[in-house]
Amino acid sequence: MATLSPADPSTDPRAFLHALFDAAVAQALPGPQLAHFLPSPPQGRTLVLGAGKAGGAMAAAVEALWPRDAPMSGLVVTRYGAVPPAFAALQAEASARIEVVEAAHPVPDDAGRRAAARILDLAGGVGADDLVICLVSGGASSLLALPADGVSLADKQSINAALLKSGAAIDEMNCVRKHLSKIKGGRLAAACAPARVVTLLVSDVPGDSPSVIGSGPTVPDPTTCADALAILERYAITIPANVRAGLERGDFETPKPGDAAFAGNVVHVVATPQQSLDAAAAVARAAGIAAHILGDEIEGESREVGKVHAALARQVARRGQPFTAPCVLLSGGETTVTVKVKGGRGGRAGEFLLSCAMALQGEPRVWALAADTDGIDGVEVNAGAFVTPDSLARAAALGVKPREHLDRHDSFAWFEALGDLLVTGPTYTNVNDFRALLIL
Repeated sequence: MATLSPADPSTDPRAFLHALFDAAVAQALPGPQLAHFLPSPPQGRTLVLGAGKAGGAMAAAVEALWPRDAPMSGLVVTRYGAVPPAFAALQAEASARIEVVEAAHPVPDDAGRRAAARILDLAGGVGADDLVICLVSGGASSLLALPADGVSLADKQSINAALLKSGAAIDEMNCVRKHLSKIKGGRLAAACAPARVVTLLVSDVPGDSPSVIGSGPTVPDPTTCADALAILERYAITIPANVRAGLERGDFETPKPGDAAFAGNVVHVVATPQQSLDAAAAVARAAGIAAHILGDEIEGESREVGKVHAALARQVARRGQPFTAPCVLLSGGETTVTVKVKGGRGGRAGEFLLSCAMALQGEPRVWALAADTDGIDGVEVNAGAFVTPDSLARAAALGVKPREHLDRHDSFAWFEALGDLLVTGPTYTNVNDFRALLIL
């Protein structure tokens, strides 16, 4: 990753934007700050369970902070390639007390199913004197792939894949996921009772609701089977007859607020999108650039959000409204891509940027970066990409047409042709989308 010290934005706008992204990611990395949220060791033993894209880094932090003379064991699942190298080395030496395993994201696989089954079995073995520390971050919904009774892994995979292409918001997707799971939607906490449960969350969802982050495996679920069925119908997602019947009968209902299973449990949100935006803004201001945070809960179709951001940036550049240049506009949240044509490559950040580039119309004073803070935009190798004032001109010279690429959801190929992909590798955390538009 690039240094957190910003480059001069007037001479190297791309490096400046990259430094803002790095600051946002660094703010979200689990580390020594987790000490503020860890309880004292219990009379009994401590079990660490968890899942998510930040799972490896969170496990590494707890491993380092927990007293060596206090009994501790555990199992955490993260996505393939997301175990921090130092912790992987510790595991290889058999020195780690917490085991971290890997599985697929965003569509679950059998490795995730096996890991979730093991986690649920471990939860069932704790008692009243024990402590369970649950580490949950974005991605846990796919990584804890333990289908409810009567639902197959193939059913989960097909429904999950359809949801990802549907344009459904993250809270809608996670409502469905919770009701088709044996472990999410508060069921993990129910399995841990009567042990005390302390949940540490890294938020990747607009609003930072614990019941939505990772599909809330340890918190009460206010949604219902009827809600899940309505979402599936809203997006015309085909489901097996037995799954539909189970939802209609309420067979897959989740533990609700007030359930005794959650008595005495504690939840801490330890990293949020807003905190990362604040960190990026601080870096910009230190470089003498005014920073304006548009919001950390921005949702909607990526291409439409891109148009709005572009219009605002052009108004600043041309009219000095509502802000004066030089400045940077920052935003977070989770946009969506409704896939209408198969075969394209690219994720939310790329689709946002391609639409933004078209709407900017080569505005000479605007540069942009958008990226996913986990280092992966969709399922490609890039975190995101850059837009420069000459992006459209360079594309035209190469014969790479933005409208055609946008229509087939192929932003990755467009930015790859321009050499404007942002590739960071895994960041070991996830607070969702990061967007920055620099107006000079």
